[in-house]
Order: sequence, then C-alpha cells, then structure tokens
Amino acid sequence: LLRSSQPLTGPNRRRCREDEKLLGTILDEGERGFIIDTRSAQAAKQARMGGGGTEPKSSYPQWRRLHRALERGRPLQESFARLVEACSEPSPSMERWLGRLESSRWLGHVKAALSTACLAAQCLDREGSKVLVHGGEGTDTTLLVTALAQLILEPSCRTLQGFQELLEREWIEAGHPFHLRCARSASSHARGKQEAPLFLLFLDCVWQLSRQFPLSLEFGERLLLTLFDNAYASAYGTFLCNSEKERSLCKVKESTHSLWAWLNQPEERHKYLNPLYSPNPLVIWPSVEPQSIQLWQGLFLRWIRPSQHLDEAWEEIQRLVGGI
Repeated sequence: LLRSSQPLTGPNRRRCREDEKLLGTILDEGERGFIIDTRSAQAAKQARMGGGGTEPKSSYPQWRRLHRALERGRPLQESFARLVEACSEPSPSMERWLGRLESSRWLGHVKAALSTACLAAQCLDREGSKVLVHGGEGTDTTLLVTALAQLILEPSCRTLQGFQELLEREWIEAGHPFHLRCARSASSHARGKQEAPLFLLFLDCVWQLSRQFPLSLEFGERLLLTLFDNAYASAYGTFLCNSEKERSLCKVKESTHSLWAWLNQPEERHKYLNPLYSPNPLVIWPSVEPQSIQLWQGLFLRWIRPSQHLDEAWEEIQRLVGGI
C-alpha cells in the first residue's frame, strides 16, 4: 500500500519520467496495480486544464486508475458545522432532527471514506495487487484512506500500541497539517479557509469499525474522544504544527511532552483498553449500508446527553472481565 504526496507529473504538465520508472519497478512483468485517486474525475480534469499535472494512461500501462471522490476542505467543514448545529438544537421533533442530520451529509462522508478504504483493502487482499492512493496534496484524504485500509487489514494496527504507531506514521510523520485543519474549536462559527475535520472523520470511521467489531479493537471509545480533544486543544506537543519540518524548527519534542507517553502510563493506559478485546487475526470488512453507519453519539451528543450510565456500565464490564 503506497501513497502519493504529489501529482505523478512535473509542473506545467511535463511528464515525470522518474515517477514512471519508479512505479514501473514496483510491479513485476505482467503484474497489475491500482491507482486510487481520491479526487473526482472532474476535479482531476479541472486540475489538468489549470496547468496541473496528470498521468496519461500510456505512461502507466500496468496501473489502472480508479476515481473515488472524497470531500476535503470547505465542503467537509460545512458539513461538520451543519451537523454540530443540528445536534445543538433544543428539543427538535424527530422528523426535523432526521432531516437536519441527513442534510448535513456527514454520515455520507463517513460512508465514502470507509468505502474507499475497503476498495484499497480489497485490491490488496483479494486481488493481491499493489495499490497507490493518490490525492490533491497527499496530506488529507490520502492519509485517511491508507490509515483505514491498514486498520481493516492488519490486526496489529488494532492494538493500542499499534494504533498509536499508525497515527504517528500515517498522520503525524506523513504531514497532515493539524495546525491549519484544527485551528479553532471544532464547533466554532468562525472558520478558517484551510480548516477541515479530516482527522475527526478518520476517528469517526474508526468508531464505526469498533461498533461493528466490538471485540476486535484493543482500545475503546474513550481513546478516540481523547484524541479528538487533543487534536483541537492539547497540553501535549504530539499534534502541534503542520509537518515534521515545522516541529523540528519549533523544537516541539524538546519543549513539550508526548501524548503517547502520558497515555501509556500504567495508571492511565487501562482507562483506554477495551475489556472485551479478543485478538482477531482476520480482515474486518465493515458494512457501509446506510443502516450500518450510525451517528457517533458519544462525540456529537456528549454535552447534550449525559453519559453517566454508559460510563458506569463500562466500568462494570471492566470489573466483571477483570474478575474472570
């Protein structure tokens, strides 16, 4: 599973023969690979018309391109804002609530992300093919797909330690611009031009996986909520800045503490573990049918609906399992 951080051509529509040679060496003779482009075919065409790079099919004869459009930037941010507004409305009727939930289109974004990740996983697992995930800048939807595909395929990524390593590798070191994307409060009405809840969308998709496969992830919802909180406001340096270069220039590692170091303390670690966890060596294929994608109430309704009874039930499960 590969990801592309830039178009596979040089500027001004010049072919990049180095990229062509590199992708050619990845595949054996007669082998087939897939390029999953997270832009729509129309968006790719517009980029080409504006002088952006594009990859002619003749230059990549062993690779098949598949377009699976995923929203990023303003459309995703607006969708999130509409969902927050719907969740904040006091005592709406059921019909109005369901209408506002649907019009936000948030669950549609969740479905699209999971569907694209499943496509990448299927190409790898069932076709035995190499997969290159390609997007606009390579730091948003590209990371979303590659990280989810690894969770679906790789049991080690579903452990608490493996999930932390996945986040470090696929989001932090790969250059997701956390500072730009999470500049303000998640529910702020003032929105910056480059804000977009891509990381939140990823966490929501992980929650969907945990709900459909409640025994297969070693960590629980509390970890996902903690990661959401720390992406937007944190006393730790893990999600600071927009890239490894910026973190190095700002000496983040030298002047701040790591979120992972705090989470992995024995007195903290047990709070985030799933007491029902049973290691699952198999691929977990999520359902993306409309009835299978649910609103993450633990996040979006966390300040509206009391969670006391759920917390107490979770603690009781931990106590019962620990006593076995």
